[in-house]
Amino acid sequence: MPTVIYIDADACPVKEEVYRVARRYGLKTYVVSNTWMQVAREPLVEQVVVDAGPDIADDWIAERAGVGDVVITADIPLADRCLKAGAQALKSNGQPFTPDSIGSALAGRMVGEHLRSMGVATSGPPPFSAADRSRFLQALDQAVVKSRKAAT
Repeated sequence: MPTVIYIDADACPVKEEVYRVARRYGLKTYVVSNTWMQVAREPLVEQVVVDAGPDIADDWIAERAGVGDVVITADIPLADRCLKAGAQALKSNGQPFTPDSIGSALAGRMVGEHLRSMGVATSGPPPFSAADRSRFLQALDQAVVKSRKAAT
């Protein structure tokens, strides 16, 4: 099976970078969101607009991603589901989710949710930088090479 890229697109700042890498390797790319957005008008890029609601886009991606695929997401539970299906998952800053790191990421997410439910103000992620964009491009290229090997 050829490698497919899935973008959890609602808040993804690196869609253009994904298109660039997908173009270079000739990879099908699904841009999944619950609202319409401008996407690259190219034969290998397909926009998927799912119903509004919690986890609908995540479910669409998780039901399809598998061995040899790459998922771009900041959503930790989605990354976990994709890793369990054999796909690779990357954050938009280039940091990969791995089987070794996903447990602590899930635990940290639960702690943050608990603190917020108690009224504690928590900080979000740091601002997205040019260095993050560069790291992402490099990480995506490496993930695609690894995925193509896994798919064969």
